[in-house]
Amino acid sequence: MHRPTGPHHQAPHPPDPAVLAALLARHGWRRRGGQPGRYSRWTPPGPTAGATSLLLPDDPAFPDSADLLAEAVTALEHSPHPSADAVLHALHTPGDEVHVHREHPEPPAPAAPWAGQDRLRTATRALLLAAALAAHGPAAHHGARHRRRAETALAPVLVTAAPDGQALTAHVPLHAPPDGGRPLVTTLLDALRATRAATDQCRATGSTDGYTTAVTHGGSRELTDAVAALVHGCAAARVTVHWAPAAGPPPGAPARPAPVTFTPDDLPALREAAARYIHQEPALPVTLTGTVVRLRRESPWGPGTVRLRVLSGADVTHVRATLGAEDYRVAGYAHLAGVPLTLTGRLESRGGFRRLAGAHDAVPARTGEADHDHMLKSLRENLDALAGKREHDQGHG
Repeated sequence: MHRPTGPHHQAPHPPDPAVLAALLARHGWRRRGGQPGRYSRWTPPGPTAGATSLLLPDDPAFPDSADLLAEAVTALEHSPHPSADAVLHALHTPGDEVHVHREHPEPPAPAAPWAGQDRLRTATRALLLAAALAAHGPAAHHGARHRRRAETALAPVLVTAAPDGQALTAHVPLHAPPDGGRPLVTTLLDALRATRAATDQCRATGSTDGYTTAVTHGGSRELTDAVAALVHGCAAARVTVHWAPAAGPPPGAPARPAPVTFTPDDLPALREAAARYIHQEPALPVTLTGTVVRLRRESPWGPGTVRLRVLSGADVTHVRATLGAEDYRVAGYAHLAGVPLTLTGRLESRGGFRRLAGAHDAVPARTGEADHDHMLKSLRENLDALAGKREHDQGHG
């Protein structure tokens, strides 16, 4: 997810005038006169004195429509207005748009827009990340699982912000990596609606059962945390989805989805839901294989803690585990030998599925048959040597 940089995106030639008009209206441009049925004139939001004026044909069949469209695109490319780049990007890369707006009771101080914009960007990214995780598969608490895949889904998302720091638009290309694109946007819309309904139920009845139902629609601890961060410090936060004009709405979806709004009054229910989601997601029994990247223990002969970079067996990148003395020595050998280690245990949701509880049965991972036999023989020799050294040290202690 990135800010627009570099030169303006080159729009297809010639663009569809209906698509261009829809994008201009979406980004606040105003239609000011023209000749009905032949062309329309558009000006950007804000003061109109000296502003760029675009002339768009209503019908691409008119003889001069191609020239008018080319002139309009050129005018957008040279327009200093912040919305011009977003319109050109949407023409070049069709996609859905997620508009996020924070309302403040009073105008922000001159220095406040920068801080507000950073908070808005962070919260919006958290919303989109939660949607990408849910698009891969629903869960009450995703934790560290599938996070790399979800971050990849956000890579092509373009973000533009309003100068006042209170509004932001995320442009999500229709065709994107798995769990991105339109599935991400539809999941986000469903999840926000379900979370809104569950929050209303919780505030009216005190029951948090609706949040369990919301999980099947994409609700999660990550989403409720993102919504809470979005709402904190403002009067209200509103999320609106606009479908790509070139593609239209997905099957069964409204052409113009209603905005989903949250207020600070929703924060207690959202925080209660986040806590519920952590306890709701069960621990996962796993047997995983990873490379040992860190070892630590207080005494030379007792239990210790290891950190593994996961290669297989779990949908997280790293885990920590506390091992008994024998398993710790096996892990130390695997680290020194440069071979992966296999462990069995339970990934706990409380730690974001980053902690392997009850870890046991540490074994160097099998590679080739000859290499495996050699590693086991070397391991036994090293363990025997270590045990002999321990007895020697204890005898002279």
